[in-house]
Amino acid sequence: MTTFNRILTATTAAIALGGAATVLASPASAAARNGVCESGEFCYYFNSNNEGSLSDFSGSVADYGTEQPSCYDYKGPGAGKGKCIKNDAASVWNRSSKTVRVYYNSNYGGTYQDFKAGAKGNLNSSLKNQNASHQFSPSSRTNMSYGLYKASGGRITCGFDGYTTTPGRHEGIDIARGVGSDVRALTSGKIIYIARGHTGSGGLSTISVYNSSLNKTVIYLHSSPRSSLAVGQSISRGQIIADESWRGVSSSSSAHTHVEMRPGRQTHAAKSVNDPHLDNPNPTSFWRSQGYNVR
Repeated sequence: MTTFNRILTATTAAIALGGAATVLASPASAAARNGVCESGEFCYYFNSNNEGSLSDFSGSVADYGTEQPSCYDYKGPGAGKGKCIKNDAASVWNRSSKTVRVYYNSNYGGTYQDFKAGAKGNLNSSLKNQNASHQFSPSSRTNMSYGLYKASGGRITCGFDGYTTTPGRHEGIDIARGVGSDVRALTSGKIIYIARGHTGSGGLSTISVYNSSLNKTVIYLHSSPRSSLAVGQSISRGQIIADESWRGVSSSSSAHTHVEMRPGRQTHAAKSVNDPHLDNPNPTSFWRSQGYNVR
């Protein structure tokens, strides 16, 4: 055999072995979603008591999707095979070494249920057939309403609606507790604009706080800014910046604080009245990244 032929034969054999290795590697990579609940995975079951078809995961998923062929579906044998798992699971088995949290909403929001490493169980009544995302090793979060006041009793009275439900075009989140409640900064940053307004309609009060590392501005409306606040001042997360009031809205409205996240450096809230254009993105993922539940 010539030297050239020996080289050609060796090269061909190497390619063949490489091809075989590739073929053998494919099932291994597919094992993460192969319909078998394996060690290290978190698995949903179509029926209660870990029965029916299962869907296996090795990591967090923020949105399962709702239609084939792009949704996460049940892959194991049994009832439910091929169906999308979103809002259609009844029980779980956590074979990972981490706590896994199942959420009612996509993007890790809403009510949730935790399953410790090794736990098997049924989803509770709030989450059975109402599962939209799950997260491995969930971080501890504070409700946004509690973070604003550092006291119980706060609640979201009007959420960001993306211009779909609120006639007034709501691009922020309204949170209320009561007149005079301490209002605290939800993020750190530098004050770039203040308008103190006055009680009743007109004269909208505003505090705009820009965080350069995040390149986001958080704007607080309606509440009465503390007299000590000044443009150019740096404030820390949790610092008291205002007293809940009703400045810049009808005096017949309930007192609340409108909190608005805006991309970039912005001095004013997005225009809403008689404005059909949506300026702000859905802020849920931002607030979650800052350690808050949007509730």
